[in-house]
Amino acid sequence: MGQGSIIGYDLSEEGCQISYYNEAQHEPETVKNESGEYQIPLVIGCKNDAWYIGEEARSHAKHKDGAMATDLLAKSMHGAKIHLGRRTYDAVWLLAKFIRLTLQQFDKIESIVFCVPEMSPDIARMLRGIGQRMGIERKKIHVQDYKESYCYFMFYQPKELWQYESALFYCDKRQIKAYMLSQIAAGAKLKKQTFVTVDEVASAQMEELKAVYPVLNVEQAKMADFRFQKFIESVFEKKIVSSVFLMGEGFENNWYPNSLKVLCNGRRAFLGNNLYSKGACYTAYQRGQEELMKEQEGPVYLDESKLKEQISIQLRQHGKEEWYPLVPWGRHWYEGDGQWEVLLEDTDDIEIKVESLLTGTSRIERVQVNELPKRAKYTIRLQVEVLFVEENVCKILFKDVGFGEFFPATDFVREHTIYLGGRNEQFDTM
Repeated sequence: MGQGSIIGYDLSEEGCQISYYNEAQHEPETVKNESGEYQIPLVIGCKNDAWYIGEEARSHAKHKDGAMATDLLAKSMHGAKIHLGRRTYDAVWLLAKFIRLTLQQFDKIESIVFCVPEMSPDIARMLRGIGQRMGIERKKIHVQDYKESYCYFMFYQPKELWQYESALFYCDKRQIKAYMLSQIAAGAKLKKQTFVTVDEVASAQMEELKAVYPVLNVEQAKMADFRFQKFIESVFEKKIVSSVFLMGEGFENNWYPNSLKVLCNGRRAFLGNNLYSKGACYTAYQRGQEELMKEQEGPVYLDESKLKEQISIQLRQHGKEEWYPLVPWGRHWYEGDGQWEVLLEDTDDIEIKVESLLTGTSRIERVQVNELPKRAKYTIRLQVEVLFVEENVCKILFKDVGFGEFFPATDFVREHTIYLGGRNEQFDTM
């Protein structure tokens, strides 16, 4: 996969965590800061011409010998300006500076996946732009949300941990949320592939948590434990759960002994805070493997924002006819653009297959190419480019790019528009 580092980068308003793929261990390893913690607070400061991040920036600001900027993610998304010392900066420039400084220990980055609490095209566009300015190839930069990171983390765990359903509980100072990873029941034609989704199934505001964290109040803790136990029982009702993961600062104090007994009853439970960055790192690794193998490997994660259709063209590879996915299902539409080159057989049209996961149906669309010059097989080289105009509209361009010094390119260009649909239909879980 190259000689560079494979990075998973967890970015939130609180801070960042960085995991990199350890080739020797065949798994991600998370970077620790000087105090032994995974998280670097999302703050940046400067003093004279020197830049500081995290706790060091806070320390300088506390001692009045440096300026500090906070709320970088939200301000970047709003295109805000930030006054820092005697200068004014674009918030996104400061966020990019922060990210660059946190990654300076890596000489070269082969690929990176940013994971954020919630996804949007705007935040994906911004983070991909930051990655490109750092010199990372555009197709090696991806952005996903926490649910997808959880999903990819689970893909690389022993199968018995997600044989049925897997639960993740997130707890902060105010609330507890529950997420459930489930396999999707696909049609008979797709039995060889595993499709997985993660849904938020419950949440609860708990006033007691304010007293539990960071200073433990015994009576409030007992009440919080009781309420959490009831919350767990409601989430697990009529479900077979193979494993449980506890995430968030709210689980740092041992205030939930009775709830823990319920969690561990017939299933394995894990406590940690670097699952998201590790999951993002696994995504970066898997994307690289797919690029090498030229096919989608392993389970496919789907949510309401992912494409439920796959667009393929028929190719002959290694002497075998097969459908090659230009746009595989499970990708965000705004990450679906791509470009390839193919050698054309003696044919008057190109077949495009559009398959739907939601309906289990497929259709064939044909693109006429009979205006191309008549030449021997495999001497016409076409550039195939996929461009998404919007979520449900995909354009495929076929362009004659010539065949080396033997045949110059012509002015042949054919554009074909594919309309996708079915966004409001629902999946059945197994």
